[in-house]
Amino acid sequence: GLPGTTALLRAGAPAAAPGSVQSRMPHFPRSSLLAGPGDAPAFVAERAEQGVDYVKITVEVPGTPGALSQETLEAVVRAARKRGLRTVAHASAVAAFAAARRAGVDAVTHVPLDAELPAAEAELAATEGRFVVPTLAMMEAVAEALGHLGLDYAHARAGVAALHAAGAPILAGTDANNAPGAPASVPHGPSLHHELALLVDAGLTPLDALRAATVLPARHFGLTDRGAVAPGLRADLVLVDGDPLADITATARVRAVWCGGVERPGL
Repeated sequence: GLPGTTALLRAGAPAAAPGSVQSRMPHFPRSSLLAGPGDAPAFVAERAEQGVDYVKITVEVPGTPGALSQETLEAVVRAARKRGLRTVAHASAVAAFAAARRAGVDAVTHVPLDAELPAAEAELAATEGRFVVPTLAMMEAVAEALGHLGLDYAHARAGVAALHAAGAPILAGTDANNAPGAPASVPHGPSLHHELALLVDAGLTPLDALRAATVLPARHFGLTDRGAVAPGLRADLVLVDGDPLADITATARVRAVWCGGVERPGL
């Protein structure tokens, strides 16, 4: 891109099942609705032709209406791997998290709200090299909006604690959006600072949280030109007022930003 501009990486439309929530969204591509494992190669081929950086898979509780079958999940992962593409699974329930793990996805976004993630699942995520983007800011907002359905933010918080204790890589992400019909709206920008605070509240140290937003995403998403302050790397820098190692909320007190080595005015 142009000097001083951010990088935009994308997965395109996720794999989903006919009858799913995604299938009812306006303009959702029919080619992303997979009736069975035989549809996986064409789905991944179309994403690759679009130049995606990753392949996203919607994983719901197995056996429920609108859930991709285990065989279909595995077929998508195999097809993506053949093309050298990482797979990222949406999974916000324990059974969905386990299904994504069995399918061999590279990453899971969200963390269960329906129950605490079992320690055994957290340990498998760590030993199998899977990384997790728990999006606690979104989980907190969803639990607040849909708590009457039995969704509890305490479960998400405990899940992150279990994953961290097991040594699974935890990355900072928020699922920020203002999409009509979304279960919750999480604001772009401020939500990342809130996410870091929630990660610390869930048991990460401030240093862990800072790494979750810098070096770990660079490593696990294959962005070898960034993620640390070092000669030869892309100079994406944030100057804050305070010491975030002592108080993670200091990251929100932004005084200056450099994007690709270019200072961005207007803060």
